[in-house]
Amino acid sequence: MSSTEKSPTRGRKSRTNANRPTVADVARAAEVSLMTVSRVVNHGTNVSEETRKKVEAAIAELGYVPNQAARNLAGGREVRIALLYSNPSSAYLSEFLMGSLGEASVNAAQIIVEYCEEGVRPADLVGKLAAHRANAVLLPPPLCDDERLLKRLQKAGLPMAQIATGRPSRHAYAVTIDDAGATEDLVRLLIEQGHSRIGYISGNPNQTVSELRQAGYEKALADADIAPRPDLIVSGDFSYRSGLQAAERLLASTEPPTAIVASNDDMAAAALAVAHRHGLDVPGDLSVCGFDDTAMATTIWPELTTIRQPISEMARQATAMLIADVRESPVAGVDARHVRLDCELVRRASHGPPRDMTVSPRA
Repeated sequence: MSSTEKSPTRGRKSRTNANRPTVADVARAAEVSLMTVSRVVNHGTNVSEETRKKVEAAIAELGYVPNQAARNLAGGREVRIALLYSNPSSAYLSEFLMGSLGEASVNAAQIIVEYCEEGVRPADLVGKLAAHRANAVLLPPPLCDDERLLKRLQKAGLPMAQIATGRPSRHAYAVTIDDAGATEDLVRLLIEQGHSRIGYISGNPNQTVSELRQAGYEKALADADIAPRPDLIVSGDFSYRSGLQAAERLLASTEPPTAIVASNDDMAAAALAVAHRHGLDVPGDLSVCGFDDTAMATTIWPELTTIRQPISEMARQATAMLIADVRESPVAGVDARHVRLDCELVRRASHGPPRDMTVSPRA
């Protein structure tokens, strides 16, 4: 599921508090994620018996003392993680909170949610974090790609985790997916069903994943020898409203698309609404696909074909990394700090083969 640095299992040694084994050492020795170690230590569910035995064996061999026991014995450091957000998608934030709060809860850590207004100065933001006594920072998009903020947090010495960035920093933890490859798979599905006029609603350029997802769309077209049409690529900003405007533009084209791929579910849901308003049948007249697989994907009609991005799991693993850093020691090695999780193409009812006739929006 995830890709982390692996190292040989080390023998049990006498250690001081300064160099005692960490949860990251256990994860590397057992070849599992930090979150899996956390679940075993805290007697959590969703861990196979085989994996549990591997983790317990690594704990025994390394002489690892679990976090809570360490806090009881020696007064472990309090963990206060600031979750900074400015994402316009409430569905994305909800999924993110489920993962981060769940991991924080089983590890007796605190999550402080701080909304960041557009244009906020990084220095002022770091000042707020100091006032909250935050000692680590979670950065979902788009803040994960804010270079000025990343530099300021690094200067302040705060451990940080980027989630869903297309440009992981060597100074931060990062949890990502293959955004380009996932979008390529989605577009290829439509091409295999006979679509050649495939519209695309891009994401906000302030997020690096927007470029990656569009690159996946363009590669799928190129591989199928389909020339890209500029009028079928319209900018959005990941908000529902931008999706409405983008879909209207696409359907107003001289030759409208027979399918629309939106770079998140909010904009795909907006495209569905526009199709219904124009009297188009989905997927008979127009296929619509999204990205993320948030709750919205299954609460609209028809349910969305989309890419399932494991948002909650990404947030959970990022939170586990920060807890390990604050309580014990940083995870050694760039590879161990940057994790890529699997994503999944989920086929539902919003896509199908195109009609033989040219699609024309009706008033």
